[in-house]
Amino acid sequence: MHPIQNLFSGELSRALLIQVQKLKLDIEEAMLELDQILRANEINFAILAALPAFFLSLIVIMLVRAWFKQDKKAEGRGRVARIQRRLLIVEVERKIMQLESYKEQGQEKDAQCMLGLALYYLDRLYCAVEGHARATGEWIILRQDIIDLAKPDLQTAHKLRITSRMERVYDCLLPLPKTQ
Repeated sequence: MHPIQNLFSGELSRALLIQVQKLKLDIEEAMLELDQILRANEINFAILAALPAFFLSLIVIMLVRAWFKQDKKAEGRGRVARIQRRLLIVEVERKIMQLESYKEQGQEKDAQCMLGLALYYLDRLYCAVEGHARATGEWIILRQDIIDLAKPDLQTAHKLRITSRMERVYDCLLPLPKTQ
């Protein structure tokens, strides 16, 4: 009957205020539930945030470890290590023979490169056999043989005799007996 008066002081304004309060209460309850869910999942978010850094650091550690262990295969005491040491001697022999071939052909630059490669393999052999040869008491003689192989003025035939003797004599280079 009195729409304007009911608008300000009637049931309509009161119903509107109740509805707004109910809506406000519903929103606060939803916000509270959302806050509880977020608090419950906070540890999950922290773990998810840390995973990329963890995996990246794990990969870096694996790469650094692989880099440090790359030349250590021949330094052990087992069958694989002995095979690796024998392969190093074979590589030294090959480089000595290639060095002689280049010298005979007059290719001095290539001969110098082969000498450098032979010295590299001799250094790897030196590092690989040192610990085991010291333990077996062969180190002094074996060390002198490796040093003789590194001398550029030593004849190739003499170097090849040294490598042949090294393969036959030194315990750290001999193949392990085959087990059945």
